[in-house]
Amino acid sequence: MVNAAGKFGPYNQPGPARTAPVTGVGHARALPGGGQTGSEHVRSRIALRVRLASVLPGDRLPDTGVLADELGISEITVRRALEGMCQDGLLDRRRGRAGGTFIAPGWDAVVALLHDAEEAASLDSFHLLLECGLVAHSAGEIPAERLDPLQSLVTEMDTTDDSTRLLQLEARFHLDLAETLGGPGIREFAADLLGQLCLLQPAPTPAVVRARNRCHAELLVDLGRGAMDQAVRAVKTHQQAHQRAHPS
Repeated sequence: MVNAAGKFGPYNQPGPARTAPVTGVGHARALPGGGQTGSEHVRSRIALRVRLASVLPGDRLPDTGVLADELGISEITVRRALEGMCQDGLLDRRRGRAGGTFIAPGWDAVVALLHDAEEAASLDSFHLLLECGLVAHSAGEIPAERLDPLQSLVTEMDTTDDSTRLLQLEARFHLDLAETLGGPGIREFAADLLGQLCLLQPAPTPAVVRARNRCHAELLVDLGRGAMDQAVRAVKTHQQAHQRAHPS
């Protein structure tokens, strides 16, 4: 059962959040490649929050019980997931009054060791299929004013020189696009995909994000005028920009 409660507020906040909750998540759902376990669900959502800069290396995560409640899965599953991430070097466990579980300072270096081009390509293709389907279903039915928040993200991506902010804005664009076209439950599912991709493939370079942002802009224009074929083409061109930069 997808949790469509819409607890995505913290995903829209820039910058670090000390002890920031990993919100906006429901129960683990099946994804390509054999499905997603509860532990993978925890890993992907923490990875997505790092990409969105809601938590940064050195930030403390909420306690296990709080995470379990936010994620909608058992506390023992969360505990095992965090232990596994500590063993992998993604998280640090500290004891004492100021202890807890923290995003490891070497997060980026450890994630680089986890990259899997084949699995990433499978998930990327599935994400493409999801967005093409949403666009085909929604073209011509979305009022222009509902696209304005997405246009604001496109405009900010065009003007920012901060590479971290660029990555955050692009992830937010795809989360917001999923919700605009499919609702909160589809946003939840897109978050599962994006979180896994944060762990499995290199982050796009600023040049790639800017190239893909041109596709974002074209997509919004095509959606606004109900041009389904052109809108789907913009989604496909967006994915091709990343594939050219990171061939399998």
